[in-house]
Formats: sequence, C-alpha cells, structure tokens
Amino acid sequence: MAWAPEGSAARGAPVTAGGTTLEVLRALDSGPRGLVEAHAEERLLRHGENTFPGRRPVSRPRRFARSLRDPFTAVLLCLGLVSAALSAWATAGVIAVLVTVSCLLRSAGEHRADRAGAGLRELIATTATVRRRPEESARPVPREVPVDQLVPGDVVLLAPGDLVPADLRLLRATGLTVHEAALTGESAPAAKHAGEATTGPGTDRGHLCFQGSSVVSGSGVGVVVATGADTLLSGALPDGPRTRARAPGPFDRSVNGIAWTLVRCMLGVAPLVLLAGALLRGRGLETLPFAVAVAVGLTPEMLPVVVTCALARGAALLARGGEVIVRRLPALHDLGAVDVLCVDKTGTLTRDRPVLACSVDADGADDPAVLRWAAVNALWTLLLAELPAPDALDEAILTAAGENEAAGGADEHEGVAALPYGPGRPLASALVRGPAAPCGTGLPGNVRPLTGGPSPVAVHTLVVKGAPEEVLSRCARRAGGGPLDAAGRAELALRAAALADGGLRVLAVAVAERPARGGALTPDDERELTFAGFVGLRDALAPTAAEALGALARRGIEVKVLTGDHPGTAARACRELGLDPGEVVTGTRIDALEGPELARLAARTTVFARCAPGHKARVVRALREGGHTTGFLGDGVNDLAALHAADVGICPRDGVDVAREAADVVLASKDLTCLDRAVVTGRRSTGNIVSYLRITLSSNLGNVTAMLVAGLMLSFLPMLPVQVLVQNLCFDAAQLALAFDRPAAEADRRPVVLRPRSLFRFMTVFGLLNAAADLATFGVLALAVRSTGDERGQAAFHAGWFTENLLTQALVMLLLRSGRRAPGPVRAATAALAVAGLLLPLSPLGPALGMAALPPLYYGLLAAVLAGYAVALAGARAHYDRRAEARARRS
Repeated sequence: MAWAPEGSAARGAPVTAGGTTLEVLRALDSGPRGLVEAHAEERLLRHGENTFPGRRPVSRPRRFARSLRDPFTAVLLCLGLVSAALSAWATAGVIAVLVTVSCLLRSAGEHRADRAGAGLRELIATTATVRRRPEESARPVPREVPVDQLVPGDVVLLAPGDLVPADLRLLRATGLTVHEAALTGESAPAAKHAGEATTGPGTDRGHLCFQGSSVVSGSGVGVVVATGADTLLSGALPDGPRTRARAPGPFDRSVNGIAWTLVRCMLGVAPLVLLAGALLRGRGLETLPFAVAVAVGLTPEMLPVVVTCALARGAALLARGGEVIVRRLPALHDLGAVDVLCVDKTGTLTRDRPVLACSVDADGADDPAVLRWAAVNALWTLLLAELPAPDALDEAILTAAGENEAAGGADEHEGVAALPYGPGRPLASALVRGPAAPCGTGLPGNVRPLTGGPSPVAVHTLVVKGAPEEVLSRCARRAGGGPLDAAGRAELALRAAALADGGLRVLAVAVAERPARGGALTPDDERELTFAGFVGLRDALAPTAAEALGALARRGIEVKVLTGDHPGTAARACRELGLDPGEVVTGTRIDALEGPELARLAARTTVFARCAPGHKARVVRALREGGHTTGFLGDGVNDLAALHAADVGICPRDGVDVAREAADVVLASKDLTCLDRAVVTGRRSTGNIVSYLRITLSSNLGNVTAMLVAGLMLSFLPMLPVQVLVQNLCFDAAQLALAFDRPAAEADRRPVVLRPRSLFRFMTVFGLLNAAADLATFGVLALAVRSTGDERGQAAFHAGWFTENLLTQALVMLLLRSGRRAPGPVRAATAALAVAGLLLPLSPLGPALGMAALPPLYYGLLAAVLAGYAVALAGARAHYDRRAEARARRS
C-alpha cells in the first residue's frame, strides 16, 4: 500500500512507502541527513501545508448564504417576495429583517464554534523535530519546525510522547512502539521496526508510522512520505465521510416536516380567502393583500430567529464553561433527542494506558513476588537496553510495584545484562544479581548452590517476561521445584487464556539461575526456566466515565460500546463501569446480517467487539433505521465512518484532528460528565423551541380560523392588512423571550424531539379553543359596538378584535409554555404584549392604524371572555399533559 504526495520533490513522479529504504529515499530525492532548507521551501510551495484539508475556514458570506437553506427561512423569503410584488412594503421589510437576523445569528454561532475548535487544535503538538541543513555541504542540524511546514523528504526524529506529524517510512528504530488506536481501534501499542517492506496478504506495516499516532516508547528516525491530504489520516475512507452526502438529522427532518405542512396550509388558505370573498361578498383582487396577510399570519415568522437564538444561547453557555463546542447548531437539538449513544472504548471510556489488575502464581493465587520479578525485568531491561522510556505495560508494572510494599525492592537488584523486546520477539529478559534467590529458595546473596550443583558458586538470576505461550515453551519447572511437563504447560496456557478472556493483557514471568559469567545475554540463555506466575493488566478507566454513563442512563439514553478490542477486554471494561455487557457480538457476526435482522441485533446488544470501521458505521445506521436517534462518541480515524453515520457525531478534545473536524460536537473538557450537561442543554433548548411552536401555531390557527369565519359573516374585512402585520409584529417580538425560557425539570429526563404530528395535534386542539375565544369576542363586540355599518363602528370592531387577540396571545404564552414558573424575560414580554393590546388602539397611533376607542362595556365583557378562556386553556393543558405522560410511560 502506498501513501504519497502528488509527486516526488524532484520529478513529480508518485512516491510510495513500499520498496527498499534506498528506493524510497531516491524517489523522494532525500537522504538520512535530511533536506536543505531551500529545497524544503520549494517543496512547501509545490505540495502545500501539512494540514488536514477539512480545516480550511468557511468565509462569513458563504456561512450566511448556507443559513438561507433553512426551510422556514425559504418560506419567509417567498412570502416576502409575494408581499413586495403586491407593494406591501411594510410586510416585505419586516420579513427581510427577520431573515437577516436569523441568518446572522446562525452564522455567528457557527463561526464562534469554529474559532473555539481552532483553539483546541493549539492544545495538540504543533512542532516536529527534523534534520535540515542550511546548505548542501553543511552538517545536518536537528531543529523544531511547525508541523504544517513539513514536506515529503523531511527526516523526522521521534521520541516518547511525540505525535507522529506525517506519514513516515522508518529509517531507524530502537525499541519503538506506537499507539495507533486512533487509526485501528487496538488499545495495545504496535511495535515498529526499520526493516524492508513486505508485500502480499497480511502486509506488515511495522516499517511505517502514520500521522495521528503517538510514540509510547523507544526512539526512531523516519522520512516523510506523505503530508496533508495525502496521508492515511486524511484519506482514510475513500468511500467515506467526505464523499457521501450526510443523511438529514432529526432536527432537519422535523423542521422540514413542519415547514412543508405549513406551506401546504398557506397555499390553501390564501386562495380560500379570495374565493370566499368573491363568491359570498363579491370582492375581487382588493382582498388579495388581506389573503397574503392571513397566510403570513399562519406562518411562525419568528421561528428561524427563535430556533437560532435558543440553540445559539445553549451552545454559548456550553462554550462559556469551556466544556463543549457545538460546531453545528442543529446538532444541539439532535443531542437532546439522542436515545442511543454508541461509544468507542479506547480513548473515551478508557485511557490509553494500562494498569495492573493481578499478579498470580502457577496455582492462580495472588503472589506479590511475581509482580516483584516482573518489575525487576521491566526496570533493568529499560536501563540496560538503553530504552528512552518504558513501554506502557512495563510502566504499569513499575508503578504497581512501587505502590505495593510486598512487591517492592526491584531496585535492590543490580543489573548485569538485558535482552529487550523486538520485532518477532515477544519476550524481554534481564540478568541480575541481588540480595535474594528467586522464587522463595531462601538463600541470601549471590552465592548459592545451583540446581544439582555440588557446592556453592556465584550465580546470577535470569528474569524473563513476555507472551505466555513463548515463556511457557521455555519453562521446565514451576516455582517450588515441581517439574513442568507438556500437560502442565497446557494447563497454565488455559489459565492464561481465561485471564485474557476476562479482559486482561497477560504476561508470563519466569526465572532461572545462571552461573556468573561475562559476555552478552543471548536467546539461547532463555531455557530451562522456572515458571513464577502471570501478571494481568487492564485498561485504565477514564476518571469520570462511570459517572457519565450513570448520568446518561438516568436521562433515558442507552449506551452501546463499539470497539476494535478483544471481546473479553471490552466486557471487563463495561463491567467495571457499571454497564452490563450481556452477550458480546463480534464483527464477524455483523458481517452475516443485513437490514431488519441487523437492526434487531443492534437494538438488543450492548457491546460489539473486534469491530472494523465499517462495522461501527453499519451498527449505527441499523440503529437509526430502527427508529432510534443515535449519537456516536469516538476519537480516531477508525471512527470517522460511524461519526458520519450517526445523527450527531461527538469527539473528545484529545481526538485526532480529522475526527474533530468530522464531529458535530467536541467535548473540550476531559470530564466526560460534560456530555450529560450538553444533553440537558440540548433538551432545554429544544423544549423552548417546542413551547414557541405550540404557542404560535395554535394562536395562528385560531386567528386564521376566526378571520375566515368573520370574513364570511361580515360585510367588511375583519382586520385590515396593516393591523394583521402590527399584531404579528407585537406577538413575534414577545415570543422571542421564549428562547430564554426555563422548561420544566421533567423535560430533562427523556429525549426531546420536534415531532410534527404531535405539534399539529396540539395546534388543532388549542387553535380551536383560541378560535372559540375569538368568536365569543364577536358577540361581545356586537353588544358593545352599536353599529358596524359606518367607518367609526368598523374601526371600533377592528380595535376590539386587535385588543382581544393580543391579550389571548399573552395568556397563551403564560399557560402553554412547558415550565411551571415563568422567568423574568417571559413575564416581561407577556406584560408588554398585554399593555400594547390595551393601549395601542387608544394611542395616537390608533387612528393611523384604522382603530378607534372602545366603550367601557367592552372591557368588562372581554374580561369575562378571557377568564373563561383561561380556565378552558388550563383544563385542556392539564388533560393533554396527562395523556402525554401516559404515552411516554407506555413507550
């Protein structure tokens, strides 16, 4: 397989990572001494910066234009154009302002999220150590250069803790292990070597290091073979996220459903008004402005603004706390709607380092002496083999031995020689002399009888640690002196397998006595060993993972684990986190299922192990097809397909660059419980949007119904177009306060989704109640206003209905919102709406708007109508809530 820039530095021909080291260096026109600075600058101009291509910022105008694709924004634009065509400039102007404000709010929110994401990137390593020369004849000088300035042919130096800055072909490696979980999903570090490439099935990639991986131990030198968009990290999935259109999420589906239903209603209402006016009242096109006003009255004009304000406010609150960055505003709604969260294990639920789980003897009993000998091996292999740092397993063993008093004393031994791990060698050996004999023989010092020896001689202790099958094959006896035959070795191998099935990484430990002698330690010395026992290590859990999973469960979110790890490892981690793994399903079984069968399996399974990237994506898609709103939390390149397939993709702050770019939500805090707070914020934001939709749709439907009935009953227009517009402006301005509402605490306990059917059921019931209140007001006006045959009587009728509309809408805002106690902004908005309804007809603006003062009798009768409406509204709301709660319990 090859990863390369578009052409070599010298000739423009493709460069591959295959072939011999010399062939690769020749193709790159480079060498072990590195590039000359001038040549590096030329290559940077030719190949571009070493950055992930998705990082390019989106311009503000383009972001603004993208906001116009919102369905409601498009509906408003169409109404604005119609209004302008009818010379209704006031309506057209107001609509233009609403559209502009909505788009500005949305684009500004997404710009802030991108800026915060750029801040996260600064927390990741930004420089690399390279060999470069000032001129051709100069000696190479190691120097730090920005990662984005690396070019093909650069020679990079790797040390423990470094992030691999580009795709490299290794020229030299000493004890080099690299953590590639971000690419492969495997939590165990991969050993790297500087050998030649192999070809054919099962190709060894140990001679390559890929961008996005990190050095665990050892050191290395590699030549850059690919940067930027040509790396494995950037082009990981040729048929993946960057080439497929993303399926609409829950927010988009819901808003589209609501928008198109309202569009159909609007398209039906306007012709109905015209037709009714023409047939029953003989009116012609003079009714057209009123018909357009009625259509505008049916539309929730403030929806784009309220939605954007609610989501942007929630996103800003999360970002202000430095916890969560919402990169796409609708993703906050989708996060609140999630009922199934799929998570990768390594790097999310667990940290990328092991910890000791047990040290047991040949009989399976706890034995700190086994841990002590493992620590002796780890310490002196590190020091004598001149490794720059211990590998992750040895580090965990040394840490555990230091914390266990009974297993201490590794540093009391004196190292003589060591033979470290290596390619194809899953063993490490250390030859030491020290104060005690191995395995409890009880003889002090370095002078003791060798097994079968006639007299005491100076001896050393050989300590071997590594893969159980390799160590057991070299053992001839067990601790305590008993022989170890083939059956005994098979029994111990089964015990090691049982530990591995329990989710542990298992190392066997053996010792032997050797006569003191000079010379190097060789593999031939690793024979006739005495088996001491096993050490088992497990992945360290993320500190807040268990708490986060518990919080999500209380929110009604089911968690599923999708990992590339061993089934036992995944199951053990889940049990330690308080998550029942049940039957673990592997990728092989996923391959055998399609469609509904896979959806049913995905719904009932908690842990999927040995999952390739495609398996994760298929499980996520199966859950979505089964009707679940699905989130995916992952941090690596191997998670890209699943991040893209989910309704909302989530990435922790330490995820690779390409995963953060693909995610909708980035967890900026290392505390995983911030995910629960993000879910709650998403649900509250959605709750505010639902409140707005319920209130505005039911009010608008009631008003439109009443207008249609009044238009058929009256010989004049029940409300002038300008009055409809002013009424809508007052109501819309007040409803903006709903973006700052506080939903009831119960709303946080279950996923919240914008459901068009539920909204339209609510709209129908409460819209008819509103229409009944309007029609009752007609009766009140008939009693209070003596004559509607003259212009003054019609102006009084208009004023009375205008006042009643704003007062009923204020009542609706207070009684149909989801919370119990209205916050200050909502109370202030409803009070202002009521005051506007009462005083505007009496103000100097009243006559200009075609309204006149009303007799005192009207206000007394109106108070009775409003009191009855409030009682009916509260009763209907209580009944609706009881039924909704019953449906939720059944589901």
